[in-house]
Parts: sequence; structure tokens; C-alpha cells
Amino acid sequence: QVHLVESGGGLVQAGGSLRLSCAASGSIRSIDAMGWYRQAPGKPREFVAVLYNSGSAVYADSVKGRFSITRDNAKDTGYLEMNNLKPEDTAVYYCRVVESSIYVYWGQGTQVTVSS
Repeated sequence: QVHLVESGGGLVQAGGSLRLSCAASGSIRSIDAMGWYRQAPGKPREFVAVLYNSGSAVYADSVKGRFSITRDNAKDTGYLEMNNLKPEDTAVYYCRVVESSIYVYWGQGTQVTVSS
């Protein structure tokens, strides 16, 4: 079982930056991918970014060039650096981990609010 805790959300003005963290703990054998999703009020959860063990990263078109996903393997912690934030980035951001190529875990989410 893997437990994920996100942090770093908050209120920021448009054009500002935030850095989200996702700390993994528990019986971690092999994290194959660590990613971020978000869900705005009244909308379905959507993909934001993912970082694979190979080092390759994939981003949603809406965040390309503004967001950056990284991971500190020694700390089992992932990060989402968000720059030039826009009001449409307002959502609850969730960390998602694929472990041992089989198990999928989600964090509890962290709120990001961008004011115009």
C-alpha cells in the first residue's frame, strides 16, 4: 500500500507560480510513473502531466511550456512547478502513482486557486 500526500496548493494571482509536492510513503517497491491530474468544479478530472521512470514527461496541451514535472527518487517525492498561472488553472490537483506496473494510487488533492 502506498500513501500519497500532496501539498503546496494555495491562492495566487494570475501570472504567479506555485510548486506542488507529492510525497509517497508506505510499501513502495517500484514507482513506474508519477503524475498529476486536476478537477475543476463541475468538470471531470483531467490529465495534467506525468513523469515516467525512463525520464520522459508528457504534458497536457493546456499546460505545456508553463508547468514542469520532476521527481526526487531519493525522497519518493514528486513535484509540479506551475508558472504563469491562469484563472482556468483553478482546480483541485491530485497526485497519481503507478506502482509495480499494477497498482494505482491517488492522493487526497490540494486546492489551487488563481485569481484574475
